[in-house]
Amino acid sequence: MRYSYVVLSERDNRFYTGCTDDLRKRVREHNQARVRSAYRAPLRLIYFGACLDRNDAVRRERFLKSGKGKR
Repeated sequence: MRYSYVVLSERDNRFYTGCTDDLRKRVREHNQARVRSAYRAPLRLIYFGACLDRNDAVRRERFLKSGKGKR
């Protein structure tokens, strides 16, 4: 199962959107500064959606990054 997710930076109140196979591990990596968005830590998970395959998760991630998805 793949997950699309959105985390909110408590430092600058900006969103980061991504997709992953292991949601708990990925959020932990964000908060332990092991990923590109490390300078924005701490981050709080505010949304996730489970998808059956990678294509669905990537499609959902793209939508969330679009104008309609951000609203």
